[in-house]
Amino acid sequence: MSDARIRVLIADDQDLVRDGLATIVSLLPDVVVVGLASDGDEAVALAVAERPDVVLMDLRMPNVDGIEATRRIAADVPEAAVLVLTTYADDDSILGALRAGARGYLTKDAGREQIAMAIRSVAGGQTTFAAEVAARVVSAAAGAAAAPVDELAARFPDLTPREREVLSLISDGLNNAEIAARLYVGVSTVKTHINALFAKLGVRDRAQAIARVRS
Repeated sequence: MSDARIRVLIADDQDLVRDGLATIVSLLPDVVVVGLASDGDEAVALAVAERPDVVLMDLRMPNVDGIEATRRIAADVPEAAVLVLTTYADDDSILGALRAGARGYLTKDAGREQIAMAIRSVAGGQTTFAAEVAARVVSAAAGAAAAPVDELAARFPDLTPREREVLSLISDGLNNAEIAARLYVGVSTVKTHINALFAKLGVRDRAQAIARVRS
């Protein structure tokens, strides 16, 4: 019988933090730790070798930082979901991690239950954010509203005009139903456009799409 547990790689340059996380994660009945990395280079190498389901990634590490390591893992091991766990919750760190391909973002004051839930969430293909991080993502969406459709046409020529309209409305913070009402189309049509533009932009979710607009 195969081991169905979630395979987790932990990357943090502080020995105490890394070992503490390993202890916490190892106590979860549905999770197994498959590697420990002390910098971004080691995290990428271990991710390629071990093919984890989830990478718990610190951002500020020597040699190669967590954002660059996330970018490389997203390219080389796309099945691995990077879950950032860091001290920093500033816009540059959050948007940098999302642009690089992170699927979740927690700060290091997260409790063990929150960490456990986040690991399971990103392993299941969802995104997850600490409350303060989610608030900043929403704020970023509001701030991205200044990007007009004609500007998006110049920046994203591969998108169709309708896809650019949908992207602009996503950047304004509208949900699928609101976009459908604004464009006088069905919600299923909006979902089709969103799936298409996500594929063309190489993003997984709204947060990453907004990050692309703001970049």
